[in-house]
Amino acid sequence: MSIVFEKTDKRTTTPFRADIVGSFLRPQSIKDARIKFKKGEISSEKLNEIENKEIIKLVEKEKVVGLKAVTDGEFRRSWWHLDFMWGLDGVEKKVIDEGYKFNGLETRPETAVLTGKIGFSNNHPMISHYKFLKSIAGDDVIARQSIPAPAQFLAELQRGENKEITDSIYKNTEELVSDIANAYRKAIKAFYDAGCRSLQLDDCTWGMFCDKKYWEARQTEDIDMNEIAKLYAKVNNEAIKGHPDDMVITMHVCRGNYHSSWASSGGYEAVGEILFGTVKVDAFYLEYDTDRAGDFAPLRFVKDQLVVLGLISSKTGKLENKEDIIKRIKEATKYIELNRLCLSPQCGFSSTEEGNILTEEQQWDKIKLVKEIAEEVWK
Repeated sequence: MSIVFEKTDKRTTTPFRADIVGSFLRPQSIKDARIKFKKGEISSEKLNEIENKEIIKLVEKEKVVGLKAVTDGEFRRSWWHLDFMWGLDGVEKKVIDEGYKFNGLETRPETAVLTGKIGFSNNHPMISHYKFLKSIAGDDVIARQSIPAPAQFLAELQRGENKEITDSIYKNTEELVSDIANAYRKAIKAFYDAGCRSLQLDDCTWGMFCDKKYWEARQTEDIDMNEIAKLYAKVNNEAIKGHPDDMVITMHVCRGNYHSSWASSGGYEAVGEILFGTVKVDAFYLEYDTDRAGDFAPLRFVKDQLVVLGLISSKTGKLENKEDIIKRIKEATKYIELNRLCLSPQCGFSSTEEGNILTEEQQWDKIKLVKEIAEEVWK
């Protein structure tokens, strides 16, 4: 017997019932061009020209499969988070001894460190990147921008040896949080002025808090994880305070996404009350594709926001069973009404330029499945 769902409202803005997180597998032409650029074989103008061509083709594909919100696939980025940070005033790229640790893998050893007080200037490269996306998207879809959350930036500045540099510039955490929030408010205004009406904050800090081993390790360092969680909620809220009413700001939470690997495990229960109850975004994009994300019970803490269930894995090429996904959506409605739910992959397909281990065809099959299920569930 088929599952029957109640009638729901038609959505006219993000998040849509069938949605995405943002990044797509980099085409080989872009990978080759980046290598040539690093070797000095092509100019930055030529690299930009190649990126433009591939982004135009990507947006067209996104439209063809029926997406109502499109992205540039993060084709111009190396990382989902560091590129934005490197573009801020008072921040520089630094090569370190060790990269981020994932399940059996280690990333490139790069980070963002401070050289002075944090600020934002309108010549930040991602503003022009967004303007290009907006110019090719047309009026029939929403051009969406994603950037790392303020809390993610704060965590990067206080990670490992970075903290010593940060502490040499900022006397206290309050001053640091204030400057981060101010820089982000200026960034949000710049994106808004460029035409952006849908901004996504990517924040993996909450995924780490969900991990019991990570939590217990930090507790032995005499650190109150609840206080850190409240601090991260505060910097996120301060950064988006006063944003234009017609600009939707959402948040994506996951547990790491690098070359089909992951960094943490654990359900949202540990942070649900603080994350869902106090962070004032319009919607949450949540990883829910494996048991590592726990059950849906923490969704009871969500107030009036929407939740995009990341039930389709971007880490593997194996296509999910449609009926299994529909059953899981029904299960989630025990804690939050269907009208406040949407569907997407659990993360992007290429959070870093390396990309996950699946083909472009498998990537698009996943998006088509999201669309097919959404049309069946949300009528």
